[in-house]
Amino acid sequence: MKVKTDDILNDQTGIIQRITDFHRSLSFEMDDLLNKLELKQESIRLFGKTIPQPRLSRFYADDGVSYVYSNQLFTGIPWTDELIELKQKSEEIAQTTFNSGLVNYYRDGNDSMGLHADNEPELGRNPVIASVNFGASRKMVFRKNGTKEKFEVILNHGDLLVMSGALQHNWKHEIPKQRRIADPRLNVTFRKILG
Repeated sequence: MKVKTDDILNDQTGIIQRITDFHRSLSFEMDDLLNKLELKQESIRLFGKTIPQPRLSRFYADDGVSYVYSNQLFTGIPWTDELIELKQKSEEIAQTTFNSGLVNYYRDGNDSMGLHADNEPELGRNPVIASVNFGASRKMVFRKNGTKEKFEVILNHGDLLVMSGALQHNWKHEIPKQRRIADPRLNVTFRKILG
């Protein structure tokens, strides 16, 4: 598969690559995938309170793989055929293997993902993370730890974003609210969780 890669960041603080039109290599469309997913609105504990996440989500994974996020244990449910294909094509580009995929469905620009780093110990020292985007274009903001430095990446329909190197130690990222966006965005983020 011939791909167009943009190196957004490539230094000692981390690596971010965007592969545009990645979806053209797939045998299915966004709606085919969306119709097979078992999405729900999960709750998380934040500052001692249980609140609903501002998006729909579901954790898919190989048998027996689980993930702790915001002090809650999420056990993976079986992959759909579409997710398996998406995972395999993402692995080819990222040159690694994944055993889990977190699906997030942003119903419109009011849904968001707060500032965070994917730096949990079960992801290993310098995890490779692949994030596939369908639907509405959304802004992803990266903020460098301990500084005011930041930059934005626009993720369009069909883009694959690969994060690697020391990125999760040096940068946090978020999908902020963009209230003017009326269309949904479907995102699948693949990780390898160490057992």
